[in-house]
Amino acid sequence: MAVRQACQHVAAVLSDGPDPSVDPVGYAEAQVLPLRQIHTSQEPLQEMIDKLASAYHEFSSEHGSRSAKAFVTVAGRQIDAVCPGATE
Repeated sequence: MAVRQACQHVAAVLSDGPDPSVDPVGYAEAQVLPLRQIHTSQEPLQEMIDKLASAYHEFSSEHGSRSAKAFVTVAGRQIDAVCPGATE
């Protein structure tokens, strides 16, 4: 899967689910499986997608802890560096 297509998939996944401002933990939980189902031959991007899925998993498991929120922020910024606006 090309970078552009993978970026579109990430953006589509993140646009689904509960409203992140209303239910951040539920939103994070809803993103893990769909993100893990995205596969691309672009290894650096695949690693970023996997990291974001792990960050959301940690966020939901830790009920939105400060450290988990920081993990999500860092992982999201990495994705946005390659896929501008994908995590917005």
